[in-house]
Amino acid sequence: MDTLEASRARIRERLSQLRTVLAAHQLAGIMVPSSDPHLSEYLPEHWHAREWLSGFTGSVGTLIVTSEFAGLWVDSRYWVQAESQLAGTSIQVMKVGGVTSTAHLDWLAEHLPRGARFAVDGNVLGVSAARALEQALRARSVAVQFDADVVALIWADRAALPKTAVVEHASPYAPATRAEKLAQLRQRMAELGADWHFVSTLDDIAWIFNLRGADVSYNPVFVAHALIGTSGATLFIASGKIDAALTGRLAADGVVLADYSQARSALGALPSGATLLIDPRRVTLGQFNAIAPGVRIVEAINPSTLAKSRKSAAEAEFVRAAMREDGAALAEFFCWLEDNLGRETITELTIDEKITAARARRTGFVSPSFGTIAAFNANGAMPHYRASVASHATIAGDGLLLIDSGGQYLFGTTDITRMLAIGTPSALQRRDCTLVLKGMIALASARFPRGTRSPYLDALARAPIWADGIDYGHGTGHGVGYFLNVHEGPQSISPHALPEVHTGMEPGMITSDEPGIYRPGKWGVRIENLLLAVPWQSGEFGEFLAFETLTLCPIDTRCLETSLLTKTERDWLNGYHAQVLRDVGPLLSGAPLEWLRQRCAAV
Repeated sequence: MDTLEASRARIRERLSQLRTVLAAHQLAGIMVPSSDPHLSEYLPEHWHAREWLSGFTGSVGTLIVTSEFAGLWVDSRYWVQAESQLAGTSIQVMKVGGVTSTAHLDWLAEHLPRGARFAVDGNVLGVSAARALEQALRARSVAVQFDADVVALIWADRAALPKTAVVEHASPYAPATRAEKLAQLRQRMAELGADWHFVSTLDDIAWIFNLRGADVSYNPVFVAHALIGTSGATLFIASGKIDAALTGRLAADGVVLADYSQARSALGALPSGATLLIDPRRVTLGQFNAIAPGVRIVEAINPSTLAKSRKSAAEAEFVRAAMREDGAALAEFFCWLEDNLGRETITELTIDEKITAARARRTGFVSPSFGTIAAFNANGAMPHYRASVASHATIAGDGLLLIDSGGQYLFGTTDITRMLAIGTPSALQRRDCTLVLKGMIALASARFPRGTRSPYLDALARAPIWADGIDYGHGTGHGVGYFLNVHEGPQSISPHALPEVHTGMEPGMITSDEPGIYRPGKWGVRIENLLLAVPWQSGEFGEFLAFETLTLCPIDTRCLETSLLTKTERDWLNGYHAQVLRDVGPLLSGAPLEWLRQRCAAV
């Protein structure tokens, strides 16, 4: 039996074991989300239950298993990957239109037997998601069991909780102090009439307390919960992760430590009549159900989620410095790549290794901000493709190389996608690259009223692509943290996001701009810069915002059909390249500087 078939056999065996447990507990089925007790996008290994059961390694997907059926609901970013990884496992790929799709709920409401019992671990399911599940199944009188981790009954070799140390994100890179952030948070609590606020989302906790960790790959966060009162706060974290000196500094700001496991008992011990602020999309049902019965609950978005999305002027200046460092690293990498193509064997794996090494030589670099996507020709048609030792391409011949990468710096988080011409791209490949660039420029050049709900901006980037009868399945832009998660809310420039009040664009928000075109089995195109929302002008029609382009790396004009660009678009491209040369050039010398000059030449 080869390695691939052995892996598929293990998945089939795990599903069989799971079905045995379901039958023993008289359960009609189980839902396994891609989640943890903090509702994270990227999970510590301990909570990789969906991946362990299915073999699918994508970051988003919902697995449902019944006695007769197993299906994984994934959006278009993962369709090709899921088809490949689930082949031979008996798990069906269930294609949905976007990350906020409720198609799996519709399927459950249609297929579960009337009066059945169904399981999902409430410890890894958000309150809002649990309510939606119960509502979907109410008409069929299906009872949902939220209080059991059924998968744990068959997962004997489950990884332990992470134990990496937590460190302070200190001045000058943390311009606002911990005390200032807590005071700002308590002011919002008072406005909402809350005595207490419970926080589970890891990036919120890291931001509030000016702490960073390494419990989650690529994101400098750590596993913890927090309960914040009007005069003090408790950080629930595993023993030994914070040293004595940092413990003392936290105590000076009114922050005490308790064991990670004590968060629920603390919620249950809140005094009757207290008022607790929670975010139902960012707290799990398991935590919610632990709240003492006499506590009044106020539901609203975490104040820190909104606050950290709006970078201060000092933070924005640090991010610009991070972009200069990142741009210099990328110039050195691309110079090396173009010099060595055809001289030595270069694969998609080589690119990941070399681009990370180039960043590691830059000031303030900590780690990649996500796993590098290096995808040649057909592999680029999978938006979240990852090369592996078992399956990767060699960069040779003609076509397009897509490289999506990013870095975590002590003073900023970067995320960039560039297309590189390999040999001679075809006319259609150049046309696709040009259409994508036109879409990217359209969003980057936008002017819009302050507070415009971010999903509405998505059509600006799609319009030049739609004009050719083409579309793409993913959103155009996600928020980006400040030395935090590379995917951050609440803003989301996506047709799949709900245009709610808190998605309104505000000064200081950093958002990606990454339209694409994907031709399965052929190639994929995506070009991405990060944008900073800045004030533009005010007048009788109110305040208007514009975008400042932060990313500093040339766009390979060899991939373009420049005759398709308007004069305005050509001026934008030339102006952008002049800015890149001006800001990154002083950090380079020798061959990388000469490469930068050539790639920034006007068209």
